[in-house]
Amino acid sequence: MDLDWQLDGGTWPLHESSRFVESGDVRWHVQQLGHGPALLLIHGTGASTHSWRQLAPLLATRWTVFAFDLPGHAFTRGVPPQGLSLEAMSNAAGALLRQMKLQPVLVIGHSAGAAIAARMVFDRQCVPRAIVSLNGALLRVHSRYHLLFSPLAKLLSSNHMAAHLIAWKARDRDAVEHLIESTGSHLDQAGIDLYWRLLRSPQHVAGVLQMMAQWRLDRLMQQLSLVPIPLLQLVGSQDRTVPPSAAWRVRELLPSAPIVSLPNLGHLAHEERAESVAHAVFEAADGWHV
Repeated sequence: MDLDWQLDGGTWPLHESSRFVESGDVRWHVQQLGHGPALLLIHGTGASTHSWRQLAPLLATRWTVFAFDLPGHAFTRGVPPQGLSLEAMSNAAGALLRQMKLQPVLVIGHSAGAAIAARMVFDRQCVPRAIVSLNGALLRVHSRYHLLFSPLAKLLSSNHMAAHLIAWKARDRDAVEHLIESTGSHLDQAGIDLYWRLLRSPQHVAGVLQMMAQWRLDRLMQQLSLVPIPLLQLVGSQDRTVPPSAAWRVRELLPSAPIVSLPNLGHLAHEERAESVAHAVFEAADGWHV
């Protein structure tokens, strides 16, 4: 069964901060909390605003925090005209920011969300003072995640029944728990339940497959050495989705992109230990005077 805000919204994390914003062909689920300069959170492939449920309130003590479900994900409905490619996501998110008259001073992107953040900066969709890449998928990596899902997603996204089959398989909660563990992270039962709810939604799964099938990082990789603002890399030492070595490859291209290790945390580090991530962000922001 697809997620429905009327049915599911009341029990969604930070639902009291939620609203819906129409921008182009997309009806975005947006959350806003806190006071101060604007900070934008961009989640990764397959996640939603729920992934910030513990980190966002900590950051909201200093900034006005905005987060949204990416197109094709969770409660956001509609797809940009160019689909769900990196460039299309950047353009659509930029249009949303303009619609909301929002100018974030800091953007934090998790996994694929870090690539979207960097693409938005290059495309002048936003002009923050700095980017925080949280286990960022900024380069092509030769991991199980890439080798299995990139070609498979392209095949499955062309079959309209595939999303329904995957959502049906996701009714097995143990399978979802094993999927989370394969990222190197260990979530509490509430965190696992939220991914279980997401992955049982055929509409969400279809959006994830379409995004992964269209994902190309070649142009971003060519431009990465030209990032015009500070970029901090927060890296979970146990990340098995985007291996920590990827951050060092980014550092080779962009020597000014420091790496802060998050010991004993996996790909979903901000859901495992939000306080550690918030501390690293606060410390970096003090240096940037953000």
